[in-house]
Amino acid sequence: MGRDEFVALALRNPINSLIIDELRSFAVPDAWLVSGCLVQSVWNVLTGRPVDHGIADYDIFYFDPDTSWDAEDAVIRKLQARLDHLDAKIEIRNQARVHLWYPAKHGLPYPPLSCSTDGIDRFLTQNTQVGVRRTDDGFEVYAPHGFGDVAGLIARPNPGPNFSAANYAVKAARWKSLWPELTVIATE
Repeated sequence: MGRDEFVALALRNPINSLIIDELRSFAVPDAWLVSGCLVQSVWNVLTGRPVDHGIADYDIFYFDPDTSWDAEDAVIRKLQARLDHLDAKIEIRNQARVHLWYPAKHGLPYPPLSCSTDGIDRFLTQNTQVGVRRTDDGFEVYAPHGFGDVAGLIARPNPGPNFSAANYAVKAARWKSLWPELTVIATE
């Protein structure tokens, strides 16, 4: 599976498409639709399921150097107001702030990031390390590990500074229950 096929399949989910369009028109800095909502939409198309099957939420990453909660809350409220009609759970997070709350929430270190794709690089699984955003001439796609695991329905751990084998096991078990075709690569 190549980049263009991935985008075409992910955008069969109209919520993904609408969010990406809204991010472009709202001009949120360094904004991407990321992770499971993209990959799982593709899995659903490949396995003949409804395009929104199993999608818990739609994650938006953006990067604003203003790390105040007030600034992030303002973006969350404005975007949420523009996306409320989608009837989907949407999570909006300023990647410049993650290091401020992640250690307390997850008990793991989280060095500061310099852009949204740094946050994508830290995802728990390699297969979900994907982001898409609209550009003047189409789409920009960030996928450091490509699309082989997505096309092959493979969940693979992303061992890194904030990896948790326990969290991976929980996520992989949920996915396996929703997509029995999924191959789960064990942690080492």
